[in-house]
Amino acid sequence: FSFTLVLRNIAFAVSWRTEKILYRLDVDWPKHPEYFSGTTFCVAVDSLNGLVYIGQRGDNIPKILVFTEDGYFLRAWNYTVDTPHGIFAASTLYEQSIWITDVGSGFFGHTVKKYSSFGDLVQVLGTPGKKGTGLNPLQFDNPAELYVEDTGDIYIVDGDGGLNNRLIKLSQDFMILWLHGENGTGPAKFNIPHSVTVDSAGRVWVADRGNKRIQVFDKDTGEWLGAWNNCFTEEGPSSVRFTPDGKYLIVAQLNLSRLSVVAAPPVGSIGECSVISTIQLADQVLPHLLEVDKKTGAVYVAEIGAKQNHSRWQDI
Repeated sequence: FSFTLVLRNIAFAVSWRTEKILYRLDVDWPKHPEYFSGTTFCVAVDSLNGLVYIGQRGDNIPKILVFTEDGYFLRAWNYTVDTPHGIFAASTLYEQSIWITDVGSGFFGHTVKKYSSFGDLVQVLGTPGKKGTGLNPLQFDNPAELYVEDTGDIYIVDGDGGLNNRLIKLSQDFMILWLHGENGTGPAKFNIPHSVTVDSAGRVWVADRGNKRIQVFDKDTGEWLGAWNNCFTEEGPSSVRFTPDGKYLIVAQLNLSRLSVVAAPPVGSIGECSVISTIQLADQVLPHLLEVDKKTGAVYVAEIGAKQNHSRWQDI
């Protein structure tokens, strides 16, 4: 079994133009690693309520684990979850909610689902147990990940090696606002879109893993804004998340067991990818998806190849 890696970071100036970002492994997280009984694939942080959600796979085990940010185990649940791939915490002052992309082939698979913090099923998108390409009703095939804005708008990357290679934006009432949905190597085409995030400048960032690049879109119109190819010639990005200040994008590269801290471009420009620093993990750790705590800046990494499968890194 394995669990999540956690990193904490510090930044210090190295010139008048740049900062050096450093992270250290939080070896005291979690306090109760014995609860990790499967392979960890995804992690979400509810910064508002100080909770960490972890999705794991395996037979006869709870699929979702809930910890405090300090690493104390709270609860586990397994209701209507087949094979979790991505997870996102979308809590407000009035509601604690968790979204899960399920890539299972069983009754609950090929769906995007909303739960309460205690595992109560609230909403199902897609046709449970049936993969497809349809838009009305909306169907998925191995939906990889999603990102939910404070407005309730949802961005979904679908899928992880399935029938679909598309990015979909849904309104808070689950209507399709725009989508890019074609397999290929050109602009706005995908080969395994694996992770998605949104920055404060209104740009949507997609880890186009099979094409070894990150593509960027306008969140309102869906217009393609550009792509980063130069940083990922060895291995495509598997996960993308911004630091709380929006200055940096943290990118996981699964087969290289590497995290890269990349400078975010200014508003109105995409430019070229510029790596500020890297974190080389142990061989075959295989960082799958990551999350950044919006309050503390700690980085949580779901590692599918490590004996310790979920880790946390802190800035130092």
